[in-house]
Amino acid sequence: MLRRRAGPRAAAAGAARWSEEQHEGKSGAAGATAAMPNIKIFSGSSHQDLSQKIADRLGLELGKVVTKKFSNQETCVEIGESVRGEDVYIVQSGCGEINDNLMELLIMINACKIASASRVTAVIPCFPYARQDKKDKSRAPISAKLVANMLSVAGADHIITMDLHASQIQGFFDIPVDNLYAEPAVLKWIKENIAEWKNCTIVSPDAGGAKRVTSIADRLNVDFALIHKERKKANEVDRMVLVGDVKDRVAILVDDMADTCGTICHAADKLVSAGATKVYAILTHGIFSGPAISRINNACFEAVVVTNTIPQEDKMKQCPKIQVIDISMILAEAIRRTHNGESVSYLFSHVPL
Repeated sequence: MLRRRAGPRAAAAGAARWSEEQHEGKSGAAGATAAMPNIKIFSGSSHQDLSQKIADRLGLELGKVVTKKFSNQETCVEIGESVRGEDVYIVQSGCGEINDNLMELLIMINACKIASASRVTAVIPCFPYARQDKKDKSRAPISAKLVANMLSVAGADHIITMDLHASQIQGFFDIPVDNLYAEPAVLKWIKENIAEWKNCTIVSPDAGGAKRVTSIADRLNVDFALIHKERKKANEVDRMVLVGDVKDRVAILVDDMADTCGTICHAADKLVSAGATKVYAILTHGIFSGPAISRINNACFEAVVVTNTIPQEDKMKQCPKIQVIDISMILAEAIRRTHNGESVSYLFSHVPL
């Protein structure tokens, strides 16, 4: 059988592609500090500290951006350097003044897009409005879908987030969404900081978190329990029933977020009355609004462990029980892999070194 010989142009293209692949492979293997061309990272005003840690991990400088407010409280954003043809990442978490920060993110995405950035990725460690993900009663809005539409219309090409309250929010977007997990970092923290972790029970404070808890319990090879709660109205818990055994064991409450902390504090009391020797709480997003800090201070926790998807410095000063797991390396590695066109699935089960 005759095979047609490749022409000089095809051969040159093949050689160029091969050298490009070799270069990509090298940059991937060389680790996060390798020089990464055509990438810019900008920080919104919600979490400058996390953005700086991500940039340091990647060996990059944060891009110049000025955000200010006019006297009528309109947000104004000025991108201080060229983004033409660049792969742009904008880090903005859904915390603090949530609506202002969301609007700032949308304006930054749009500013980069119309300045001819080749791709704009929104890195949103804590996704805003994630709890409003379904119509749970008549005339209720699905605000998470609205936020998804706003991000897409603003010009985002890709979303990187962490521990979405409901994973179906990924389906609200028509653009790629990488939902990273804090679970590998949580497992590492448990093994390093809880001496009796082999004799513990992982507890979900509600039925919705059962899947998350069973995954952690399986990987630690320990038992799990869950607490069934009935709510009369939002942010107020009426009755709790423990399903599972925690007698003479360390109980570790695991949830994706804690806002006013009513649920986890009630759950901790329930676990102590059921015979737990110690109670820890591990949460991805520590929102801690309203009476949360005083509730934690008065509750029987050994420690309340949160990630730094939301800034916690002020909260830690008010409450010595709060400890923080740094997840900047997970987000930085996701950015590096996305930029180099590598798979991100390794991060679902491993913490980058």
